[in-house]
Amino acid sequence: MQYPEPIAKLIDSYMKLPGIGSKTATRLAFYTVDMNKDDVLAFSKALIATKKDLHYCSICGNLTDEDPCEICRDKNRDQSTILVVEEPKDVMVMERVQEYHGLYHVLHGVLSPIEGKGPEDLNISSLIKRLQQNKEVKEVIVATNATPEGEATAMYLSKLIKPAGIKVTRLAHGLSVGSDIEYADEVTLFKAVQGRTEI
Repeated sequence: MQYPEPIAKLIDSYMKLPGIGSKTATRLAFYTVDMNKDDVLAFSKALIATKKDLHYCSICGNLTDEDPCEICRDKNRDQSTILVVEEPKDVMVMERVQEYHGLYHVLHGVLSPIEGKGPEDLNISSLIKRLQQNKEVKEVIVATNATPEGEATAMYLSKLIKPAGIKVTRLAHGLSVGSDIEYADEVTLFKAVQGRTEI
């Protein structure tokens, strides 16, 4: 027996989310059917608002509903450091630590020849332009994940930035090789920021 078309479409939609297989998608679809109408409408409005109202900051590349984003507008932040991360979610993880008070730059990925991602596919050119225009920046902290792709991206950035006389450091202690920043706890991230090393 097949599911009615609206449920089948909802299951298919949930399966497009990362880590959601057919069993979980089916369970979520039937849970959605049992939700009250107001909650379903609020949920659908939240989904639409994320696509309609969110965009990338023209300065750092972080997700925002205003341009420039709140962090880039904050003149009280340390203007001499830029922490480079892979994805917008990494900015939020670092902000939870409440120990880093500088600026950010989001690459939107890492160099990955296997996936066909080169420097032109990342938000690197805007970082270089930003560094050329802002003479206050003294240090770029590369906070890509401790994966082969993350390490290759860090080395590539170091080779691009160091000739300009800007110190390039890398997050160190606390992050194990092969791990992702988004899964690290606050103490581990705090130690990583404190123990960063120049590359």
